[in-house]
Amino acid sequence: MSFKLTDSVTWVGKIDWELQKFHGEEYSTFRGSSYNSYLVRDEKTVLIDTVYGPYAGEFVENLAREIDLSSIDYIIANHAEVDHSGALPELMRHIPDVPIYCTPQAVKSLKGYYHKDWNFRTVKTGDTLSLGKKTLTFISAPMLHWPDSMFCYMNGENILFSNDAFGHHYASNLMFNDLVDQGELMHECIKYYANILTPFSKLVEKKIQEVVGFGLPVDYIMPSHGLIWRDNPLQIVHKYLQWAADYQENQVTILYDTMWNSTRDMAEAIAQGIRRAKPDTTVKLFNVGQRDKNEVVTEVFKAKMVVAGSSTINKGILSGMAGVLEMIKGLGFKNKLGAAFGSYGWSGESVGIVSKWLEESGFEMVGNGQKALWKPDETARKECEAFGAMLAEKL
Repeated sequence: MSFKLTDSVTWVGKIDWELQKFHGEEYSTFRGSSYNSYLVRDEKTVLIDTVYGPYAGEFVENLAREIDLSSIDYIIANHAEVDHSGALPELMRHIPDVPIYCTPQAVKSLKGYYHKDWNFRTVKTGDTLSLGKKTLTFISAPMLHWPDSMFCYMNGENILFSNDAFGHHYASNLMFNDLVDQGELMHECIKYYANILTPFSKLVEKKIQEVVGFGLPVDYIMPSHGLIWRDNPLQIVHKYLQWAADYQENQVTILYDTMWNSTRDMAEAIAQGIRRAKPDTTVKLFNVGQRDKNEVVTEVFKAKMVVAGSSTINKGILSGMAGVLEMIKGLGFKNKLGAAFGSYGWSGESVGIVSKWLEESGFEMVGNGQKALWKPDETARKECEAFGAMLAEKL
């Protein structure tokens, strides 16, 4: 499959309708995804990125139907991760001498993955590659989201090939951002940012300001996953600037893990206390033992306050909560309040453990946590509601 995007750019990637997990088992992709590869024809012909390795044979066969492979003059590897570079070994088997333009860090990664010494040409910000009437300008973008990442900009049609930045996991044959459900699209965008780019928010802001400082017109943003931004393409850039600025909505996210629903009862009572005290505040509850962890992290990203609770087990906490807390810690959220709660039958360590984990993750803790022995009775439920009301007053 190929799709003509502009006069000079043809999409030659792969739509992966079946994809449900990404980065191993770390990221859920319920709407599938795409691996976007772009063929640019001018006086010279350049291929920008390839596709994931399992589709390498299919990719090269389809590409050969679109163009004589020997007429490809250059390859650009904006990022070495295998979902972008996986088809390179198969492609280079046909055109082994074609130069690959990438960053020095990408050379290390590509050699590490494929153990091949291809014809690498390293580039840095400001370097250019003439295609004839049009010119590609390279922009190094380290840690957005790997050390090797870069963008490239093509004048004439004013296209930013942004690789993982401004992307999202969304399979669609409609190709362009203005043709799909906008709620679905923006949900996938914020989920992508929250789960992947949050740790690099300061770098995101700095890089965007750098690119904006070039004063280049942008009519299209063509990422490596998802849809092409053609309708108001800078809307996603403005969203990234919002999300990079310690983003929060008027929301409290309550996370819990429970054995016999005692901690769930506490969570619901705490939520009731927050709602009564601050009825305009959105309160969302998630059983982290059952819900998708990336959707949970997205709601943590949106929240002003995160209230986390677990039953005590073996003097510790339940594994679902431990897993989500480890993800939260690694993502380095900023400017958020935190609180802990939990039920217990014997020793009751969970509240202290959750509190410590949140505090070490950078949350400003509110209160000393809320415990309930066994299943909360009416008195304990009222105490939980009062705890929720106290938390609401700190928002």
